[in-house]
Amino acid sequence: MRTRWDAIVVGGGAAGLWAAGTAAERNKHVLVLEKNNKAGVKILMSGGTRCNITHNCDNRKIAEAFGKQGRVLLSVLSRLSPQDVVREFEAEGVATKVEETGKVFPVSDHAIDVRDAVVRRLARHGAELITGCAVDSVRPSSSGEGFDVTAHTISSSFELWSKTVLITTGGLSYRECGTTGDGYAWAEAMGHSIVPLRPALTPLVSNATWVHELSGLTLDDALVTAHLASENGAVIKVERNASRGGFLWTHTGCSGPTAMNVSRCFSDRDEKDQLSLRIDLLPKESLAQCEQWLLDESHKSNRAISTVLSQKIPKRLAVSILGQLGAVHDPHMAELPRKLRTQILETIKGCSVPIQGTRGYPKAEVTAGGVALGEVNFQDMQSRKHPGLYFAGEILDLDGPIGGFNFQAAWSTGHTAGLHLG
Repeated sequence: MRTRWDAIVVGGGAAGLWAAGTAAERNKHVLVLEKNNKAGVKILMSGGTRCNITHNCDNRKIAEAFGKQGRVLLSVLSRLSPQDVVREFEAEGVATKVEETGKVFPVSDHAIDVRDAVVRRLARHGAELITGCAVDSVRPSSSGEGFDVTAHTISSSFELWSKTVLITTGGLSYRECGTTGDGYAWAEAMGHSIVPLRPALTPLVSNATWVHELSGLTLDDALVTAHLASENGAVIKVERNASRGGFLWTHTGCSGPTAMNVSRCFSDRDEKDQLSLRIDLLPKESLAQCEQWLLDESHKSNRAISTVLSQKIPKRLAVSILGQLGAVHDPHMAELPRKLRTQILETIKGCSVPIQGTRGYPKAEVTAGGVALGEVNFQDMQSRKHPGLYFAGEILDLDGPIGGFNFQAAWSTGHTAGLHLG
């Protein structure tokens, strides 16, 4: 193996593998070092081992999904859009499909096809990939030019030199993927600020007994909103605090795409903060429409209220709502008190779930926080602090919702870096 390279990519995940292929296509000598015994472990695990490659939308919608952070993505998306990603995978023999939600998956539903495609792409262009190789340090070369990289395998240690280095080591989520946060320390040592890290896209924890009793129950369409208040009741404003889609009640609290999308709002809060999740159980219908429905039912039906509610929400949830409201029995529609009807309507349109926190990094799909975006030039993904140093993927202070958005950010930032490495 050569000891001098045009570019060394530290981390063989989505961003790193794509970047290596792009740089090698430009005839650069590229080496990818991956600590796991196989590359793209997170790709293989994602989407229930199906891999949600990207989202079927335009560049602006991808950027908007990341909130204020996403503005920086517009330039990299102009170089590699969701449509470009699909074309690249199709060219590598991976047929894709768009599901009703807009998520793009391989037709095979096998994440390994996605991983193998990006590995095949880099190998075809001449990049070298070494797995089972942990990087110990990345630092400016003592020669005053380029970078010295030290690494080891189970059997040997070695020192390398590279003109440029791309760090794509991911975050702290999914530790079984080998993401231990090494890249943050290297970035800090070379002058970068690290925005405080916290888990995102992780299930929520609730201590409410009634929540646990609903474990396993799903809602296909719910609008959830994160509500946070300080100890004195003052509202704490947080970005990206609402999400609509699937919802799941669990034995520890809440999960599903909507709950996980807003989990970043609840991560690492002060233990004295008052946290809750508000769920609109019927987002397609206004409060007035729901009220009219119940009034109509009261005039034409003498069925139990739980039976009527089960027309629109699961019966278990209807019974639970009545229990929370203190209904000692399941009243018939004809005898439904106005006060109880009002309370039922308020709960249907804003069911409040007390939240104690999240399941944290062990269950988080991504890490919020990371290398400060203002310290990276998104025209080429090069550090503004140290020439020749590049970043891409989850190590950056970028975290998007479920739906292929984070993979798209990884592909696009990796591709842009690859266009300039070496």
